[in-house]
This record gives sequence, C-alpha cells and structure tokens, in this order.
Amino acid sequence: MTKFNEPETLKMAKLGRELRAQGIDITDLSLGEPDFDTPDHIKEAAKKAIDDNFSHYTPVSGFLDLRQAVCEKLLRDNGLVYTPEQIVVSTGAKQSIANLVLAVVDAGDEVVIPTPFWVTYSEIVKLAGGVPKFVKTTIESGYKITPAQLEEALSPTTKLFMFSSPCNPSGAVYSKDELAALAEVFKKYPDVYIMSDEIYEHIVFEGKHESIAQFDFLKDNIIIINGLSKGFAMTGWRLGYIAAPLAIAKAADKLQGQFTSATCSITQRAAIAALTGDLKPTMEMVEAFRNRRKTVLELMKDIPGLLCSEPTGAFYVFPDVHSFFGKKTPDGNTIANADDLIMYLLNEAHVSTVSGNAFGEPNCIRLSFANSVANLEKGFSKIKNALGALK
Repeated sequence: MTKFNEPETLKMAKLGRELRAQGIDITDLSLGEPDFDTPDHIKEAAKKAIDDNFSHYTPVSGFLDLRQAVCEKLLRDNGLVYTPEQIVVSTGAKQSIANLVLAVVDAGDEVVIPTPFWVTYSEIVKLAGGVPKFVKTTIESGYKITPAQLEEALSPTTKLFMFSSPCNPSGAVYSKDELAALAEVFKKYPDVYIMSDEIYEHIVFEGKHESIAQFDFLKDNIIIINGLSKGFAMTGWRLGYIAAPLAIAKAADKLQGQFTSATCSITQRAAIAALTGDLKPTMEMVEAFRNRRKTVLELMKDIPGLLCSEPTGAFYVFPDVHSFFGKKTPDGNTIANADDLIMYLLNEAHVSTVSGNAFGEPNCIRLSFANSVANLEKGFSKIKNALGALK
C-alpha cells in the first residue's frame, strides 16, 4: 500500500484549503490550473450534447469523430499524420500516462526520466513495477537534458524515456535543433519507447512548440501525451489522449476498458469543439500568462536569495532556494530543506507553493503564475517578507 506517494501538488492544495476553511487568507501559487473559464464555444457544444442526449456509453477509446478531430489537430498544429485507431482518449492526461506506462513497463524495467519532472511520472513507474532512473539537469542547461547525458543514461535495460516540453515544473521548452540532437541518440536504441508529454504545447512564450514525433525514423517509438486542461482551461472536464503506435494504442484501450472505460460523453463532444474550433481564446490566455510571467520575474528580482531561469513555456517559475537552507525562522526553527521552506511559507506567509523534492530537484520550489496579477503581487510580497524574516 506504500509503493507510491500522494502527489505533492494535490497535498499542498489540500493543506491550503484546510487553512482557508479556518478563515485564513491563503494565496495559492501551488496548483497548475488556469484561472480562466472554459471558452464559450466549448461550453455551448457541451450544452448541445446534453440536449441531443449524448448520455450513453461510448467506445472505450472515445467517439470516432473525436479521435478524427485529434488527428486533424495533430496535422494542423504539429504536421503529424495519425489515424483514429492510433488515438486513445482518456479521463485526463494523467490516465493517458498511466495507460502508457502500464502497457509497456514490466517489473524491473528501467525508465529514464530527466529532472525536474512532473510529480506523477516516477510514481506511475513505481506502480507498474518499473525502476525510475533520474538524470539531473541544471539551471545552467535551462533544465534540459543534453545528448551526452542521454547517451550515458540509456542502456539495454531501458524500456521508456519520459519527458515534457514545455516542461512542468521548469518551463523549459526544447527547440527543434535540441530535439533533433536527442533523436540522433535515440536512433541507436530502437527498443526504447519515448513519452513526449505535450500538454502545455499552446503555452509557449518564445518561438513555437516542437514535437519530437516530427522525426519520422522515431515515430514508431513515440507516444504523444496531450489533453485539454491547460490550453483550453478545461481542468475539471477531464480529457486527455495519446497518439501512439497501433500496438500501444490497442494495449491502452484494453487497459482502460478494465479501469474506467471511456471518459464522459459530454466532455467528448465539447472536446471536438475545442480541438477543431477557434484558438483565439487560447491565444488570449497565453498572452495573459506572458504578461504574468513578466510580472513574476520582476517581482522575484526584488527577493534576495532566489536563483531562477526564465521559463519559456507553461506557467511556472522554479527558483533554486538552497540559500535559505540552514536559516532560522522568527520562532527559532531551522529551515533544513525545501519541504521545510514551503511549510514555513504556507503557515507564516500564507502562500501555498510546492517543494522541488516532488519534481526531483530538492533545491527548488515551484510557484504557479496561473493566477491574477493582483494575487501574484500579494503572494510574492508575502513571500518576500517571510524570507526576509529568516536569519
């Protein structure tokens, strides 16, 4: 029963809610959830689906026209050709990742994961009986794995490589040239599957999103993970999907048929509108995130001791906070690590953040700027005061 841990992001959100229930004003910078409402044209599609009685079981992998819409999106946005049979729609991208890992990873299989990584990657690998092998990236490399590091990490026992671009939590985005260099290394390991988590693909502030699946010689090894939560402000709707080699898609369908069957029929109809409709609302959200990123980076300059790379995607900053380790709080407690620091910020500054331990980087903490500018200014002001009080 203790093979894997509760996600730290959800744990911090829960602690924040408990304090808020006590009447404490908590500024939540922990959850990766857009603070926007779902665009109207998507909501209208859902309302119509209800009126049209889309209230029955659907195929496990999703409605055929939804999977066709995913294929159209992949061609339009990414230049990738897939068939509906290669698409499996799930109850959120988290289930899509679980489907993939459980489909390909057997007990004892090695799974290479660059740090920092999204909290659930390693836990799902453990759940499948696999062995996570972490490759530490650095702030100097922009938290991106190098071809040399990849070459050193891969071995005959490697079954899967898992990464995201844009990255949660670092905001790192791999360029086409960087992905091409990694692809040349993967070419030497034809038995290694590659999970490319592209859930933040629309939230890119410089250049454009690039998928590693664009390299044809790798396509049969790549499983794309994506969904609607981040780019369409549809976190509660719960819809993710994979685009995968046919054998992987069939295995994921079989697994999902035992776990959950299909995702909500109404969500599926709304997803068609999201994937095929106007992206203007998404681009407006991205522009707001861009402005918030600018605000946050300026606010962080005023806080001595924070070391941070500039995120080029997603909606997080991931500062190195090790300069505060060993300092004492006003009541005499010692901040030994990032876990201590985030609890100090929660209980004393009333700001909810997430420890970098959860993401494989123990010297860092993650702060989300998926919040209003007013809340960001308030939150970082409280953080500045609390950190300034450490001696």
